Amino acid sequence: MSDVESLVGEYWTWLRQRTSLREIGDWTEITTPFLDRHNDCLQIYAQRDGDRFVLTDDGYTISDLEMSGCSIDSPKRQRLLRTALNGFGVRHVEGALEVRAGIADFARKKHDLIQAMLATSDLFYLASPTVASLFYEDVVRWLDDADIRYTPEVKFTGASGYDHRFDFVIPRSRSEPERVLRVINRPDRQAAQTVAFAWHDARDVRSPESRAYAVLNDEGRSISSNVVEALNAYEVTAVPWARRNEFEQELAA
Repeated sequence: MSDVESLVGEYWTWLRQRTSLREIGDWTEITTPFLDRHNDCLQIYAQRDGDRFVLTDDGYTISDLEMSGCSIDSPKRQRLLRTALNGFGVRHVEGALEVRAGIADFARKKHDLIQAMLATSDLFYLASPTVASLFYEDVVRWLDDADIRYTPEVKFTGASGYDHRFDFVIPRSRSEPERVLRVINRPDRQAAQTVAFAWHDARDVRSPESRAYAVLNDEGRSISSNVVEALNAYEVTAVPWARRNEFEQELAA
């Protein structure tokens, strides 16, 4: 327990030290330590509006997708965008991702906007002609074919008050506890830390026996040991896609 508490403390310290503010007219630019797919720090903007705040990405996320050749004008991509944003309570307003917050929930809403930006940015991989289908859809087919029952797209509010979206929840059975799954299309250390933190925060409000899994897309790539170590540190079981059959029995039980 002390090791986990130390790791959580290090995470909060890293988050505070790597976050910076800059005034731009009536807006405050917030530079976060979270990286986009260009390895640039994500930036959001905050402005007071009466007794509330407007938080926005100023159109960066969707504009970057379109400039990279990934238009979101197709019905399928619009549906995926709505799903990504609805999971975090974020709105699409004239090309920008936006959320409104009060003083009490400012931190949680800021967290939701950043997570929505990362999820929306992942739509870029739809533009690749070598991708025949979304990895998420591959995971759905695997679960269905293996007769693994699940509830998709479930959101838990963690002990911190932050909301965390999980891709699948497998209900408890007579032999196995509740199992929670997140799909990681790009398994890097940041993605692993994000999932690990989400589970650490959410597990306090779930059954003590609940378990978490991260399904990792390792097609055409090798997964760094740092990714697995980051997950294991928070008791999240790594499920490499190439070895998914090894986990079917415990997930289907």
